Amino acid sequence: MKLSTDARSMLRSAGVAAAVPVLALALSACGALTRKSESPAPPSATPAESAAPIDKGDPNARFDAAMKLWRDNQIAEAEEAFISLTRDFPDHAGPWVNLGILFAKSNRRDPAIGAFGRAVSLNPDNKVAFNWLGILYREAGDLNRARLSYERALQIDADYALAHFNYGVLLDAHLKRPADALPHYRAYQRAGHADDLRVLAWIAEIEAAAKPAAPAPAPPAPGTAPKTERQP
Repeated sequence: MKLSTDARSMLRSAGVAAAVPVLALALSACGALTRKSESPAPPSATPAESAAPIDKGDPNARFDAAMKLWRDNQIAEAEEAFISLTRDFPDHAGPWVNLGILFAKSNRRDPAIGAFGRAVSLNPDNKVAFNWLGILYREAGDLNRARLSYERALQIDADYALAHFNYGVLLDAHLKRPADALPHYRAYQRAGHADDLRVLAWIAEIEAAAKPAAPAPAPPAPGTAPKTERQP
């Protein structure tokens, strides 16, 4: 059955969220920025005059604990744990990314964009954050920023399957450029998703629309009966 353009867009839009699972990011892979050196204490300062540093705990252990809360579906507690991590260790990108995912999955688009924006400012090579930014910008109707976000994710990792899928959806259903979407759908398939029936159907539809129409048969010569299959 041939789908209308609106129906195709709805199907592809619905497919985006399903193809973007929650991704747990290791704190050690966050790409933290180097802190600026602080001015040393005056030579005359004594230990009593210096404030004792606050023990914020092991960031990796706290990150793992936050992830366990998430896995155990204690979403509110996990969110608060990630918020606390961003306060105590603001130069780590990982907690910002996971906080952005929690915001995005609870339909808080603006806070999610802010969290992912902070993550990519700390780690410009965070492909997961750029892929999510593409999704959020597309949902907000900012198709140009969505396009740039997906392109940046694919610059970081040319084989990133989710970015290929989502960029294909953007090009096909939203920017009305199905021919440009085709290589991204195929890249998604090559990345281990060859059995995704949605993408198989979309590729077949694009390829069928691109085929030239068959020429009409020539009319029979005047005075001759049209030949049928059973005519001797």
